[in-house]
Amino acid sequence: MDFNEQVSNRRAIEALRNGVPNRDAVRALGCNQPEIEQRFRQKLENVKQAVEAGANNEGLLIAGDFGAGKSHLLEYLTHLALEKNFVCSKIVISKETPLFDPAKLYRAAVGAAFVPGKRGNAMTEIATALHFNSEPYADLYKWAHTQSGLHARFAATLFLFERMQNDPEVSNRIIRFWSGEKIGAGEIRRYLKACREPVTYKLDSISAREIARQSFKFASRLIIAAGYAGWVLLIDEAELIGRYSLLQRGKSYGEFARWMGRLEDAAYPGLTTVFAITEDFQSIILEEKDDFEKAPGRLRARGTESDLLLAGQAERGMRIIQNEAIRLKSPDREALDETYEKIRSIHAKAYGWNPPQVPTIERMTTTRMRQYVKGWITEWDLKRLDETYKPDIEVEYIKQDYTEDKKLEVETEEASDNNDERPS
Repeated sequence: MDFNEQVSNRRAIEALRNGVPNRDAVRALGCNQPEIEQRFRQKLENVKQAVEAGANNEGLLIAGDFGAGKSHLLEYLTHLALEKNFVCSKIVISKETPLFDPAKLYRAAVGAAFVPGKRGNAMTEIATALHFNSEPYADLYKWAHTQSGLHARFAATLFLFERMQNDPEVSNRIIRFWSGEKIGAGEIRRYLKACREPVTYKLDSISAREIARQSFKFASRLIIAAGYAGWVLLIDEAELIGRYSLLQRGKSYGEFARWMGRLEDAAYPGLTTVFAITEDFQSIILEEKDDFEKAPGRLRARGTESDLLLAGQAERGMRIIQNEAIRLKSPDREALDETYEKIRSIHAKAYGWNPPQVPTIERMTTTRMRQYVKGWITEWDLKRLDETYKPDIEVEYIKQDYTEDKKLEVETEEASDNNDERPS
């Protein structure tokens, strides 16, 4: 066995030991969720038809307990999509990436994006892959200028990127805008003037929230024009929205419905999503906390037209969580035995030894895959140091904390830019 193979196996063991799946672990273990894998493959196949029809490609929602394998599955789906020539962005919902803020979500998506076969900055790789004389680029240019319904900033910057391709300063500035940075109308007009072209664009004002939503639509078409199959967003730990304030939970449910492709007036052709959420979110947040009634009611109480619209969208998002989540299949005896042998083989190759058979963690319906895996690896780690040692491994169950956290009370960029958000 060569050095690189040993390093790869050690990386896999480290990832499995810490419960943070990586490429090596996913490659070695594969996926034991055939139904979800098949449905995801079908979503990827549907992207081309969605683009041609200008329609949404509905997303997937997977649910499972803490340690059931949600993150491992998302990592597996990421590599499957990359093999199918999709740009992939794996995002973890957090304070820095709140679901209710499209501007932060968009920047996180671009910043986390992987481009098939490339290692550089994702948007730079995508932009430099455009061929201005190609049919896909011509389709993008025509769509941006006549059919997209997007703000003129996108058509104008696309025009500038082509016409000023020999000016690296302008090219880099446009790529940064496509990556989520702000760009003013005056700056774009200066660049247009420098082109000495009689082209006019209506560069009126637009909110930070709306420019971010439109950026998702533009970027997915840009990705296709650059020769890729589309854009996949894989969003982990969506249950964190349960710790937001009631108002922010309501906004998040509305955005969830959007990215699941369920808002009629918000189609994102070329883009599809997968969300992962804890299985008890529905019973604890939607039912015990009564978000079904309280979240839309909180929005309607604000009385504005946009809040009334958002209340309906929030209700739609909560119904998706209630009715359409695909539960992770618990591993049966055959799957557990197969996983055990795979990890034993990886451990052997990683450390150049023959791991003994170890007493398995008690097989119960409530035992999660992560507990099995960490139990096996822990015992092998100890026995590799002292083969006579008999460890006593104790399993502790961790419950998701849904306590509202004031530290997550972050302002949307809309509020800091235009001060049009009302306090919660």
